[in-house]
Amino acid sequence: MLADVGGIPLITHVYNKCSNLGYDVYVVTDSHEIAQTVPHHIITGHAKNGTERCAQAMQQLNYDKYINVQGDMIDVTENMIKAAEKRLNEYSVSTIYTNMTPEKQKDPNTVKMISNEDYAHWFCRAGLGYGFHHLGIYGYRKKSLSRGYRKNIADSYLEFDISKEEEIEKLEQLRWIQNGIKIGINYVDESCIEINTPEDLAEWKLLH
Repeated sequence: MLADVGGIPLITHVYNKCSNLGYDVYVVTDSHEIAQTVPHHIITGHAKNGTERCAQAMQQLNYDKYINVQGDMIDVTENMIKAAEKRLNEYSVSTIYTNMTPEKQKDPNTVKMISNEDYAHWFCRAGLGYGFHHLGIYGYRKKSLSRGYRKNIADSYLEFDISKEEEIEKLEQLRWIQNGIKIGINYVDESCIEINTPEDLAEWKLLH
C-alpha cells in the first residue's frame, strides 16, 4: 500500500481516484502509517481481510450501501463502482468481473470467478482454462455486514464460519458463498492491473 506510484503511495493514488469521483471515501486500515497518507481514514482492530475490516468500520458510519475498493485497484473507475452498486438493487452483496487473457488464466495471483453471469458460483486462484477475471471491488448493503439481520442464522460476516476453502484460497468472498449468501455480479468491459506484487507495479508503470 505504501509502494511509490508517481511520487505518492499506492493507497493515496487509489484514494484520490475515488475521491475525485465525488464519493465519501475512507481508507480503512489497522496501520497508522497507511492512515497518515490520506485525509479521511478509520483505524480498526485486527481483521483477517478487507470485508472484516469494513464490517468493523461500519460501526462508525451510517450509510445504506457501501463499496469496498481494495487498495490494489490502481485503475478503478466510476463505471466499476457503479456496476457494483447497481447489483445491490437485487443482492445484499455484489462484485464485478471482466474478461481474462490466457496468461492471466495461469497466474495464481489472478482471481478467477465461475458464474452464471447473474451471481457467482465460486472463486479460486488455480489455472482453469475458463472463468472470468474477478476484480477487487465489492458492494454491501448495510444489513449484509450487520449482526443478525436474518433470523435463525448468524448472518453477519464477522459471525460466519470460516471454511477450509477460504483459508486455502485466501479469498474473503468465499465466506459469503460457503454460508449460503449469493453474490450478485456485474460485467465491466475494462481491464485492470491489480498491484499484488512488485512485478504488477512494474507492469503498470510500463503501460503508463
